[in-house]
Amino acid sequence: MKFEPVLRQGVLLKRYKRFLADVRLESGEVTTIHCANTGSMTNCLAPGSPCWFSTSNNPKRKYPFTWEIATTPAGHLAGINTARSNALVTEAVESGLIEALAGYDSLRSEVPYGEERSRIDIVLQRKDAQCYVEVKNVTLCDDGGRGLFPDSVSARGSKHLRELMSMVNQGHRAVLVYCVQHTGINWVEPADEIDALYGETLREALSKGVEILAYRASIDPGEIVLREKIPFRCAC
Repeated sequence: MKFEPVLRQGVLLKRYKRFLADVRLESGEVTTIHCANTGSMTNCLAPGSPCWFSTSNNPKRKYPFTWEIATTPAGHLAGINTARSNALVTEAVESGLIEALAGYDSLRSEVPYGEERSRIDIVLQRKDAQCYVEVKNVTLCDDGGRGLFPDSVSARGSKHLRELMSMVNQGHRAVLVYCVQHTGINWVEPADEIDALYGETLREALSKGVEILAYRASIDPGEIVLREKIPFRCAC
């Protein structure tokens, strides 16, 4: 995913009210930008560090800038715009990077489905076979390079796992893809200490045949793109 134009740089001052952040521009001016991330962003916030943001030309937007990349306290880069993760995985599927999801004839996005009235991020189809793909953005990293999901209690995350299990029960393929937008993460695990129910539900999903993949992105102000598969680890 290339950014055109290339992202602008500023200095993060603070994030507040979940969806807002104050940034000092290169001119010295302080402006408020939109933060498209509903999570806690734990270990992603380092006031006084470089950050990068995109610009919208939509005149109806109150905040024309959107925060895209943060510098973490450990000096890594994190793509914090969760709205980008579906596009990153779609791009990786279409380019053939994710070999486990290759060989399908069509790809649809944001398809309504399930008993709990959800929307699946991606549906892949060939002849009579369907594959349901749920995408989750991972930015929580501990000091050892372990990526954790979720970064806060996520009833929605558990709901999506139940929907994937239901698809397997109906004879379909179901895959959860962790889109890792953090240059310091080397593998992914469920964040049991943050959301025990999510961890329990994830293990149940694995036992029922839901597949789990994790891919890490390379990140810079010109481009974010998934580059490599990394391990997913889950102690039973």
